[in-house]
Parts: sequence; structure tokens; C-alpha cells
Amino acid sequence: MARYLVIVESPAKVKTIKKFLGSNYVVTASNGHVRDLPKSQLGVDVEHDYEPKYITIRGKGDILAGLRKEVKKADKVYLATDPDREGEAISWHLSKALKLENKKTYRISFNEITKNAVKASLKNAREIDMNLVDAQQARRVLDRVVGYRISPLLWAKVKRGLSAGRVQSVALRIIADREEEINAFIPEEYWSLEADLKVEGERKHLTAKFYGTDKKMTIRSKEELDEILKEVDSAEYTVEDIKKSERTKKAPVPFTTSTLQQEASKALNFATAKTMRIAQQLYEGIDIKGNGTVGLITYLRTDSTRISEEADANVREYIAAGFGEEYVANSEAKGKDGSKNIQDAHEAIRPTDVSRSPAAMKDSLSRDQFRLYQLIWKRFVASRMQPARYETTSVRIAAGRYRFTVAASKIVFEGFRSVYTEAGEEKEENNVLMKGLDKNSRLTKVDFASKQHFTQPPAHYTEAALVKTLEEWGIGRPSTYAPTISTIIARRYVAKENKNLYLTEIGEVVNHIMLQSFPSIVDVNFTANMESLLDGVAEGKVKWKTIIENFYPDLEAAVEKAEEEQEQVKIEDEVTDVICDQCGRNMVIKYGPHGRFLACPGFPECRNTKPYLEKIGVSCPVCGKDVVIRKTKKGRKYYGCEDNPECEFMSWQKPSEKKCPRCGSYMVEKGNKLLCSDEKCGYVENKEKKEEQ
Repeated sequence: MARYLVIVESPAKVKTIKKFLGSNYVVTASNGHVRDLPKSQLGVDVEHDYEPKYITIRGKGDILAGLRKEVKKADKVYLATDPDREGEAISWHLSKALKLENKKTYRISFNEITKNAVKASLKNAREIDMNLVDAQQARRVLDRVVGYRISPLLWAKVKRGLSAGRVQSVALRIIADREEEINAFIPEEYWSLEADLKVEGERKHLTAKFYGTDKKMTIRSKEELDEILKEVDSAEYTVEDIKKSERTKKAPVPFTTSTLQQEASKALNFATAKTMRIAQQLYEGIDIKGNGTVGLITYLRTDSTRISEEADANVREYIAAGFGEEYVANSEAKGKDGSKNIQDAHEAIRPTDVSRSPAAMKDSLSRDQFRLYQLIWKRFVASRMQPARYETTSVRIAAGRYRFTVAASKIVFEGFRSVYTEAGEEKEENNVLMKGLDKNSRLTKVDFASKQHFTQPPAHYTEAALVKTLEEWGIGRPSTYAPTISTIIARRYVAKENKNLYLTEIGEVVNHIMLQSFPSIVDVNFTANMESLLDGVAEGKVKWKTIIENFYPDLEAAVEKAEEEQEQVKIEDEVTDVICDQCGRNMVIKYGPHGRFLACPGFPECRNTKPYLEKIGVSCPVCGKDVVIRKTKKGRKYYGCEDNPECEFMSWQKPSEKKCPRCGSYMVEKGNKLLCSDEKCGYVENKEKKEEQ
């Protein structure tokens, strides 16, 4: 009897796939990559056509030996690694490492681990697609030359083992640019005004919002508010216009990798790496009671929102049976799917079988698996449902020359919202205006409610927002978002606190060096263009070594230039007046992976170290001692009293010696302005004033 060998990447898939195939099939796993560039050297021959030097990954020798034994016994070998560029490259590396040139070898790929998909892939076996392999080789070599040529420079500059990366350095710059925007932001005061109105003959009151005159206006100050209040207090209130209309809200498209990461972050508070890890488990197979191991979702790395005809028909039947024909969409939900970046013929992320509802799967899944599966299932079902329809009413009320508005809506047809609402978007309650309201209604002013506000700076990036930005710029690919973010957090370039990503001191230093010496590497347009060139390789339009040939000489020149300048700007240890309490020497400032610290210059005889607390020349507004720069446990910079924890003063912005002339609170620096630290006061002045005084 013929013997066929199927090699997959993950051992978790072996069990799932085995049960779909006959006894003459042997299924085994490579455990991911088997060959890579060596860690101890560049591994790319820049003198001879940029040829990469691949070696067996340490620890993979036994796995390859086992695979070779199985290859000898097999009549045919099927390479069934993941259906993307990286998976294609792993298949190619396996064919080289196992010397499959003279063996009947086929490449098979499937978008979901189901019996039909696996059997269909065997019928459509093909050769390894070298365009996809070369696209992956180009990415790997680019990342290697950037990392291995720039990282030693950072090491020399900041004195400890840091790293640079082609995509991670751009992600770091995006976060640093946002931090600069936030620091330079000056809040502006504005006021809101609402009128509580009694409608004759009605028990309920109306709450109308101030609009302006014929044009919308913003109330900028208390003085402006008082002027308006004077006028509207004695005005007659009349209904000027009532408009009724219907609006629809379209169903969402199914998830791509990026949108799944964003929504899981917002709805489930999952880090991108956690989302991918759990999605991988759902894709590879879960032991479902009564069914054995089953792959619950389609492949998790995709840019596409496309759905197969079979899956589309199945979900429409499911909706018609469970909700009624009127809930089935007339056409599919359309996304911004026209980009060139869509990975091959991938589908969106969806359940492999829509009839496996989250409730039916709950007992077989962990809490996190259940929550992610439910999110994917609901989004997929919603994508094939009718839009939600609302009846909206807007009322314009005249009060002298000013206008107030009231808006209300009620849902007429739930549509897809009976299944799915996005995170942060509550189901809209029926907010129905009183039925008796019309143009003849008589209104009486009961009271006013006004509130002071200040404009807010741009929000700090969250993982979800950063993924969205990287995708919009065309930087990286679905498979790179999670590891990129994990790397900059692990390196402590960025601290994650309450979902927000903050630049650390060490991140600031690294970003500054990259901007100075390697502006093109951290240029978002340059990096996005590189991604489109890699797509060109995958499509067979660009030779992969051409990209490296055009890129490497410029990189090399930039490194050489930076090495020369490095000698001129080399950071010497700064001697302080802090005395080492173990040997009496003056301690010096050193740089480490977590920023600056004090160390004894007598190392290695004396190994004494202390935290470095840099004074900013400002007295603590609480106790009068010195204010110093401190850092949170995760590396985010703030200003605190040197007498902490006895004195609890802290500020995210740099405090000033100056007191607010309006309320007496301490002032903080923001760009070239000084702001009162009390937001309710809102006093702002130019920093130059301080210097003149």
C-alpha cells in the first residue's frame, strides 16, 4: 500500500488532520522553522550577490532526523505549512533540509482545518511558489541587515545591548511623534449650555443643547457664556423646525487580522500577541466533546474580507432559520478590500462552521478562547445581515437670535445589531421625543445647565490604535503587528500602562539616534514603499535581490557615517557629587536597558549602584525639597519629590517654579507655554514672560 507523508508546522494540527485522512497517510510536524540565518554573524554574503547563509536552527536536528526517516518510507511528500509567505518559505526550507529534490514532493495549503478543505488541498497539490518564498527571503534579509548593522551602533552609543529593527523602529517613531504632539498640546477652554424646557400639556421636560445663531458656534469663555445667558434667559422659546428622517447603519465586514486585533483589544482587553495566540489555538483545533479535535476558525493571518461562496450560503441559511428571512442581507458587506496587499486568495477570519454557535462550544473552550470565538462568530454572522434602521427626529428651537437643538432616534429594525455591536458603542436606546411636540407647541424655560470644558490632547496610542495606524500606512503585514509591538515593549522602549503606550527614556534616546543617523529607516513612507516592493516580489514582478542591492549600500554608508560621528558625540560617564557609601568615590551616571543609573567608577572592585534622580532645579510645591525625574516600574517618565514616599507630589508634565497668578497653583511647562496645573483654572501664558520677569 502506498504511503504518503504530510508535514505541517504545528504539532497541534497533527491530531486534527490525521483523523481526516486514511491510514496510508502519516502526519507529522516540523515545529515551525527548521533553518534560519545564523545568530552569531550577519549571515548574508554582501560581497557575493547578497546570498543568505542558512543553517539548521539549534535544537531542530532531532526533528529533522525523524522527518528524514519518514521521508525515506514515503512514496509522496506533502508540505502542508501555513498558507502565507512565511509558510511557503518553511516548505522550501524543509525541501532543502530534507533533500526532497528527487522525491515526489507537493505543496498543499488550506485556509481552514476541516475535512473538506484538507481533502480539497490534496486534489489541488502544486509546486512550491518561489515568488512567495523570495518575498519572505527578501523580508528576512532586510530585517537581518538592518538589525545587525545598526544594533551594534546603539550598543556603543547607549552602552548596553539594545536593538533596532526595520518595522519596530518605525513603530517606535510613530509613538514618539504622538508623545511630542501631546506634550506640545495647549488646552483651550470652551463651555456647553443646555436649557431645560417645559412643553405645555406634557409632564416630561425637554433638554435642548445650545447650537449658536444660524451658524454653529463655540462658547469660548465664561464672559461669552454670561452674555448669551443674559439674552436667552428672557427670550421666548418657540419650535422653529421639526425634521423626521430615516438613517441606516451598515453591517460590519468580517474580521481581518488587523481588525480582529483592534476589536479584541477594545472589547476583551487582549494584547495583540494574546489575540494571535488564542486565534492560533482556535485555528489549529480544539477538542470538542463528541466531535474530537476540530479547527473552529479559518486562517488567522489575512488582509482579506472575502468569504467563500459555500460559507456565504451557509450563514445566510443560518440567519434565515434563526432570525427570519427579513434579516438576511441582500448583498455582502463591502470593506476597503481593494488594496493590493491582500494575501493571496485568503478569506476573512470566520468560523469554519457557522452552526457551531458560541453557546454550543462554551463547555469545550477556555474562557479566553470562548470570548474570542464568540467575537469572531458574531461579527461573521452580522456581516451577512441587513443594516439597522433608525427613525430620527431633530428639533430646532428659537430663543431670540440664538438656537437650541434636540435630537432623538428610535430603532425601527435591529438588523445586524440583534447579533453584534462594536466595542465602545452601546446599543442605542429608544430615545423618543414626546409625541405631542409640533411647531405650535408652547415652551417655557425652566432652568439652564452650563459646564466648563477644555479641549483634550491627542490620545496616547493603544495597541489597537497602533495596529490601525501601521495598517493605514501600509507598514508591516498581519503576521508582523503582534511581534513588532511585543518587541518594543520587551526592549522597554515603550511602557504599557492601562492599555496606553508611553515612550520611555531609553525609547526616547533610541528614537533620537535613529532619526539622526538613519532617517530613511524610520520614515513611514520609505517603509510602506518597501512593503509594496515585497508585494511585487510575491507577484513575480520584482527580483528579490534587486531590493537588497538597492538598499544595502545606502545603509552601509549611513552606518559608516554614524560610526565616525559616534566618536565625536560619544557619551562619557558623567561624574556626580553623590559619594559611594561603600568606597567613598564620586559616583558616575551610566546608561542601562532601563535608562540612567548611578554606578561606582571602582567597578569591578566596588559594584555599588543607585537609582539616578536628576534634579530639574525646581522646588517641590508641596514640601519645598527638590523635584527630580523619576520613572514608573514600566519606565514611563514623571516628575516627583526627592523625598518620596514621605512627600507624594508627582506630575506627568515638568513643573515650573512660577505660581499661577490667577489661582496660586504651580505651573507646568508645555512647549513654549506655561499652564496652570489646575485644569479648572485653565490659565496659560508664554514661557518668555517668565524669563523676562
